[in-house]
Amino acid sequence: MTSTNQSKKIHYKVSVGDRAISVITYVLYSIFAFVCVYPFYYIFINTISNNDMSARGKILFLPKEIHFTNYSQVMHIPNLMNAFRISVERTVLGTALTVVVAAFLGYMFTRGTLWHRKLWYRLVAATMYFNAGIIPWFLTMRNLHLTNNFFGYILPLAVQPFYIILCKTYCEAIPGELEDAAEIDGAGTLKIFFSIILPISKPILATIAVFAAVGQWNAFQDTLLLVTDSKLYTLQFLLYQYINQASSLKALVNNTSSSTAMMASLAHAQTATSIRMTVTIIVVIPILCVYPFFQRYFTKGIMLGAVKG
Repeated sequence: MTSTNQSKKIHYKVSVGDRAISVITYVLYSIFAFVCVYPFYYIFINTISNNDMSARGKILFLPKEIHFTNYSQVMHIPNLMNAFRISVERTVLGTALTVVVAAFLGYMFTRGTLWHRKLWYRLVAATMYFNAGIIPWFLTMRNLHLTNNFFGYILPLAVQPFYIILCKTYCEAIPGELEDAAEIDGAGTLKIFFSIILPISKPILATIAVFAAVGQWNAFQDTLLLVTDSKLYTLQFLLYQYINQASSLKALVNNTSSSTAMMASLAHAQTATSIRMTVTIIVVIPILCVYPFFQRYFTKGIMLGAVKG
């Protein structure tokens, strides 16, 4: 007598309460997603719609009389491309320096050979809670000759206590046997750091890189306080200026536009609203393009840097 084993599917009975909780969860998250996405969508559809209707608040959900002349006309704004270049340079260089410094200091704070490492670590951590204020900070920057200086964007943000703490906690979870083996082979501190610590710290470093890049890209207050040379203006600072001076800028763009055909129609003539929204999209798009490539590191990096294993 032969017996056959038949696979049985296990069906779990879902209660009415569980279904209700699932529906409520989906609804709440959908509302939250809509609240997050709609402002970007609203700004974008207003940049490609009839400018007069946009200025009067008539564009809410769907674009009307679609055109893309706003983007070509906004490129006539003086100093825009130079500001874009400055923003990219400060974001790339500033992020790289912040990541390397955070990783190195975080690693050094885990080494027992560092002289008074607990004292230095506490002093670094204390700066998260206490600061002297804007005026002493400005005087310090001026005395260091970092006003009207590109390095004023990079050097003050090189040491970030929160990122150092994340790297320190992450490095503490790395098996000490790796360092011991390297030291036996004659590797020094820098060799261990660059050959062992950095390669296996990619998740936390990628997470810090995204945070630092967003901070550098969105920063404008340091430009406002430290820079008077228009050649060092960043894209965010120009956006800040354009939001406050959009009306006068509207006339400037309309007068300097090289295409008379585009200006023949009132629908394509720049308004204060179209200036604000078009420049906002230009500022936001680059950093939005970076997020998808690093998003997968967020959870892994933060968890590994926050939990000792």
